Amino acid sequence: MSKKLFETNKFAAVARRAVAEGIVLLKNDNDVLPLKEGTNIALFGRSQFNYYKSGTGSGGMVNTKYVIGVREALLKDERFTVNEELKKEYDEWIKDNPFDAGAGWASEPWFQKEMPVSKELAQRIAAVSDVAVILIGRTAGEDQDNSNAKGSYLLTDEEEQILTNVTAAFEKTVVLLNVGNTIDMKWVKKYNPSAVAYIWQGGQEGGLGVLDVISGDVNPSGRLADTIAEDIKDYPSTKNFAGKEFNIQQEDIYVGYRYFETFAKDKVLYPFGYGLSYTSFDIEADSFEKTDEGVIVKAVVTNTGKIKGQQVVQLYVSKPQGVLGNPSRELVAFAKTKELEKGEKEEIILTVTDYQLSSYDDCGATGYKNAYVMQKGTYTFYLGENVRCKTVAGTIENDENKLIKQLTQCLAPIKEFERLRPVQRQDGSFEEGFESVPTAVSSQDEKRNSNIPEEIKQEGDKGYKLIDVLDNKCSMDEFISQLSDEELCCIVRGEGMSSPKVTPGCGGAFGGVTDSLLEKGIPIGCCSDGPSGIRMDSGKKAFAMPNGACLASAWNLELTKELYNWEGLELRKNKIDVLLGPGMNLHRNPLNGRNFEYFSEDPYVTGKNAAAQLEGMHKYNVTGTIKHFALNTQETGRHTVEHIASERAIRELYLKGFEIAVKEAGAHAVMTTYGPVNGYYSSSSYDLVTEILRNEWGFKGVVMTDWWAKGGKTQSGDTKDMASIVRAQNDLYMVATSAIDNSNKDNLEEELKKGNVKRAELQRCAKNICRFVMEKPVFNRYIERDNEIDLQLANEADDEELVFDNLIDCRVGNSGVASIDSSEIKTGRNCSNLISVSFIERGNYKLNMKVRANASSKLAQIPLSIYKDKELVKMITLTGEDDKWQDIELMFNGCFMTFFLNFYFAQDGMEIKDLTIRYCK
Repeated sequence: MSKKLFETNKFAAVARRAVAEGIVLLKNDNDVLPLKEGTNIALFGRSQFNYYKSGTGSGGMVNTKYVIGVREALLKDERFTVNEELKKEYDEWIKDNPFDAGAGWASEPWFQKEMPVSKELAQRIAAVSDVAVILIGRTAGEDQDNSNAKGSYLLTDEEEQILTNVTAAFEKTVVLLNVGNTIDMKWVKKYNPSAVAYIWQGGQEGGLGVLDVISGDVNPSGRLADTIAEDIKDYPSTKNFAGKEFNIQQEDIYVGYRYFETFAKDKVLYPFGYGLSYTSFDIEADSFEKTDEGVIVKAVVTNTGKIKGQQVVQLYVSKPQGVLGNPSRELVAFAKTKELEKGEKEEIILTVTDYQLSSYDDCGATGYKNAYVMQKGTYTFYLGENVRCKTVAGTIENDENKLIKQLTQCLAPIKEFERLRPVQRQDGSFEEGFESVPTAVSSQDEKRNSNIPEEIKQEGDKGYKLIDVLDNKCSMDEFISQLSDEELCCIVRGEGMSSPKVTPGCGGAFGGVTDSLLEKGIPIGCCSDGPSGIRMDSGKKAFAMPNGACLASAWNLELTKELYNWEGLELRKNKIDVLLGPGMNLHRNPLNGRNFEYFSEDPYVTGKNAAAQLEGMHKYNVTGTIKHFALNTQETGRHTVEHIASERAIRELYLKGFEIAVKEAGAHAVMTTYGPVNGYYSSSSYDLVTEILRNEWGFKGVVMTDWWAKGGKTQSGDTKDMASIVRAQNDLYMVATSAIDNSNKDNLEEELKKGNVKRAELQRCAKNICRFVMEKPVFNRYIERDNEIDLQLANEADDEELVFDNLIDCRVGNSGVASIDSSEIKTGRNCSNLISVSFIERGNYKLNMKVRANASSKLAQIPLSIYKDKELVKMITLTGEDDKWQDIELMFNGCFMTFFLNFYFAQDGMEIKDLTIRYCK
């Protein structure tokens, strides 16, 4: 028998290791961890019942076969026992305090009600337990930021009560933070628990990864990818965070450790890059070399402790202040060792380019305006285990300002404001000063108008198919010349959500979304969320991944790449060409609701992690859509709030991770964000999408909007302004219900007739889309070439997966009614039937059908369960005597996108006919 290509157990093993390596141990007094075999654990905290595998929204809604939390993992491990009396207390309490899932999109509470723990209970349990483990859980997500309030960034009163009483009663207390991003940590000093660790949101294998660390099977090697300050007000972005009209990046390039190490080291509780181990390491700089391209540092890492473990080696540079000002330190390289035995050494080579050492001059102070410049002065390199490392690896001297890369002004602000910069005191420390930010000298519209591409003459249908471009029978331009204006307007409209034209329940379809485009051999590509695994709203199961914050904290790019090899294979298995992730905006502030799916406050860590994920998926020729491009640093007012930042901050921080992903991993797809940046919605920013992404970075892929995004300028943004989006070379508007019907009522046809958008610009987008689908697995499946992987994966499908592969497609067209062939409904015992119901008109829909018992049925009960998406909406139970046709009617109100019906027959013996779905005004 041939070996299986996709093996979930192997995927799970890699994910489990990634969770374990991402756990950051912040405190471990008297070596309380790892727990010794035979330990009796008192497990506190309701998160033992609702382990958070991820945050909420599109970045976390993965239907998965199982989730193993910390409690489940401990109960399965025979080395430990869980205090039975306390377990029973929680089991009884949870019956009357079920999980509150909220109602509707992004409405899940960020915390759940906690069971009170009295002094008496804590003391009674402590008398018969060895150690207390307290779980504290938080979620967060799309459309809603965290807040500096109890139950969000701060602990609740009930959590404080648990810490008060448990730490007083127990000699040994371990606190595990099942959260998506950092929270307030002042309580550590107040309650002084023995050990504290961020266990993040680890996906479906999360509890097992935690078990590996607290048991000592894996030595913790996670390191913080964010600075944890004493108070939320200490972060310089807080005063401008969650603005309702503007989000002004007044702190400029001084985000995270760049700020704290420069201005406020005393405000830091846990520095960037910090994390503890069960062993100890020595990191030495063995050699330092200046080359024509940059710097090469050889480090030697020695395990000087008693047990095996891994270490993260970090290299920072201190640049000269010069005329521009710079942070005291910037991360320029890192690497993670293999697992080193006691006394074992490993050599690590770290390389740094001159481009990394340069600063962007947006004002001309160096003599090179709008350019990357290595300023005159001394560059000192520090090697060690976090940003506070003191070992000097070497220095270089720059005798004069050196031009590294000359660019042109792009994305400069229109609004005037002042930005932060260091002012040096006599003792060498820095205080906060401010300077005016250079503003734009020309408009993006002027750049676009002077760079309109040459139009391809329309020739009409010459019989060319897209495969002919692949086979060199015609050029791409010759193929595109066949597309009519209507086809050009349709191809830039992606369809969804849950388009019936692609894998059920996925985020969108693009490419050959109309009959005429399909006839020209353009297949329909499929994309789906997201950063924590594949989201399919049909209910189909997928693997739930560790979140971005966890993976970044592992600092292990090879492990991340291996994990995303499996994710790429799972995408192929589900006929999905594009994952809508990774998310890679910066953790500018701890309160951003989407920090869980992003990586870090540092752009280098962010870019390297995103590149590793892309490289992993590219092994199987699928890809990820790097998002949200750019500056999505708050969820508050994300559709309208204007992000205002200097060109320097945008280039050095907010775009740098994207640049790394494009240049190092060859990113194939980019998603713009919702809000405007410096005057233009990012979907319509010519500077962002054409000048920087394509012209400067050499990006050759496809760009899509976020779902139902606005286009145009800040003051006139409109979801119908497709013309502005196309002019920027944002190829795909996501999403429309029907491209051919122009269901979004966009302005493309009208603006094309007026000449406000050029046919050449539509042709340019069409070429980008066609090139993209030609390079993806959908094209190989369509032309039936080089398709061995897909065929093998199809052969591996189990019965549950085949339900989705045999989807019944029901489309309610302009007539407002559709019929379902009852012969397609399998009514045998344990048969499931998945029906995709798609429509043009949003509103209320009615299902009508007739049912009866088969004349030969003698069963006392013949049940049919009808589900809409995940919700049971109707149970029909007949007896063998019910042999006359009965009318069944069901209403589905407020339908706004494709939904899924599942007819499940627990027994055979039922007949069904005359199924219709009808639009009801």
